[in-house]
Amino acid sequence: MPTGRDLTKLAETRLHEKYVNVLVPKNNPKWHGPWDCAEFASWVVYQITGKLYGCVNNSGDPAMVEAYSGSWVRDAKNGTLVRTDQADANVTAGVVLIRKPPMPGKMGHVGISDGAGKLIEAAGVNLGVRRGAIEGRLWHFCTRIPELEYRASGATFKGKPLPYLLQLEEPWVSSPLVRRVQRALKATGINPGRIDGKYGPNTVTAVYAFQKSNRLVADGIVGPLTAKKLGIEWT
Repeated sequence: MPTGRDLTKLAETRLHEKYVNVLVPKNNPKWHGPWDCAEFASWVVYQITGKLYGCVNNSGDPAMVEAYSGSWVRDAKNGTLVRTDQADANVTAGVVLIRKPPMPGKMGHVGISDGAGKLIEAAGVNLGVRRGAIEGRLWHFCTRIPELEYRASGATFKGKPLPYLLQLEEPWVSSPLVRRVQRALKATGINPGRIDGKYGPNTVTAVYAFQKSNRLVADGIVGPLTAKKLGIEWT
């Protein structure tokens, strides 16, 4: 029976390859990029299990069907994937971590745990496929693939509290900090719309654009790394 470790080992063979938001043929074992995060995770899982996960249509043609972080969220919510938690993801190779898109048409994020507190992820433009941190980042779902056998590594990791994060919420976050973010975005030449101190869709879209052009994971969420690039002191 294939294992979560098999998933991670295959993902590691693509480290340092290029990131582009592109359709990947999941049934091509020789594909070496470019990748985006959801396509990368779906390709790796298909290569090990022969099944599609995280795709717009999991019964579609693996050469043509699109993977999407929102579809990974769907599979986590409806029981297609086996839910677990972040403590398990830290110590168990092959756990898939998912951050949901902030709004329709935008991307969330997907990565595969290496079982040692890190994950393999197609991180973003000019970042490529890399090994990144699990802790200190927002994850909405941690999941196991049903066809795989999982074994914890036995390592221990102390949880790291999340920093303050600006993200799209209902009602929209309204604060002087949002206003500073909006002004900083506008100063870079990226227009967030009205400078009104409200973290709404226009500001989220501007944050995406800024992140993509500044070697950041593009998720529309402002945390310490994005704030630092914007020149904003973070709480």
